[in-house]
Formats: sequence, structure tokens, C-alpha cells
Amino acid sequence: MKNLLLLHEAIAVILLSKENREATLEEISNEIAKRGLYFQKEGGIAPAGQIRLRTHPNTKSGKTYSHLFRFIEPNKVQLR
Repeated sequence: MKNLLLLHEAIAVILLSKENREATLEEISNEIAKRGLYFQKEGGIAPAGQIRLRTHPNTKSGKTYSHLFRFIEPNKVQLR
């Protein structure tokens, strides 16, 4: 299945619909799966850990989008 959105774009779509444009990692993961916005190459849903990797500014591996997201410890993300 080919994704129409990249993961960081799907995260932004979810956060746009939330109060204060913020949600927990689990809420974001569940909403992305529910709406069918993004799936991993193997077809699974994007788990909370993968969303953390995209949104946390101190992630050493992978691509982060700290210009789009503000990470609020321990597990919330806000759209800038």
C-alpha cells in the first residue's frame, strides 16, 4: 500500500484537529491508523515510538521535524 502522506505530514493532520494542537503519542498513533493516513512498509501502523522519533528534538537516529513539532515530556506533541 502506498502512503499518500509522509509520517510527519500525517502527524500534522492529526494535531490540526486537536484542541491546542497537541496530543499524546498514543493518541496520534491511534488516529493515524483509524484514518488510514500512514502505514509502515510492512503494512503495520506507525507505533508511538516511531512518532516519538519524528517529533523529539534529541533523537539521534532518523529524521526529526523540530521545526514543525514541540515535544512536551513525557509523551505529548504540539504542532508549532
